[in-house]
Amino acid sequence: MEMKKISLELGNRAPEEVTELVFDNCLCVNGEIEGLKDTFKELEFLSMANVELSSLAQLPSLNKLRKWELSDNIISGGLEVLAEKCPNLTYLNLSGNKIKDLSTVVALQNLKNWKSLDLKSKLVHWKDMRKRRRKRKRRMKMKMKQVQSWEREERK
Repeated sequence: MEMKKISLELGNRAPEEVTELVFDNCLCVNGEIEGLKDTFKELEFLSMANVELSSLAQLPSLNKLRKWELSDNIISGGLEVLAEKCPNLTYLNLSGNKIKDLSTVVALQNLKNWKSLDLKSKLVHWKDMRKRRRKRKRRMKMKMKQVQSWEREERK
């Protein structure tokens, strides 16, 4: 995330006054948080959806942060830093990330004010795949029947 984007989001406000920041679709440099500093002491809401974030290692202390949107990134681990850096976090959206199993989110149990975690995955369940195959086969059969009926009509 570029410093230019942070300064645009701030406008004329000082970092100490900001309670909400939205960086959706602003690509991160090397998959890490850059430019976000400890000076954002009043920050309560942060949205970083689809920024190609892969690591939370550079996360500054955001003690008042309550809600964080991190959907559609490439995070696969390293969530243990959240309990230390964001102790008041109550809501976290990690849907669409590269989290493969629930053991990755076990570190979040150390958050004292925890209320909600969104982990919806983009992976398709195998039952859904079966339904899609059946529908595709039905469509193909219907098309074949149409072709056969056209051929019959042409012969007449």
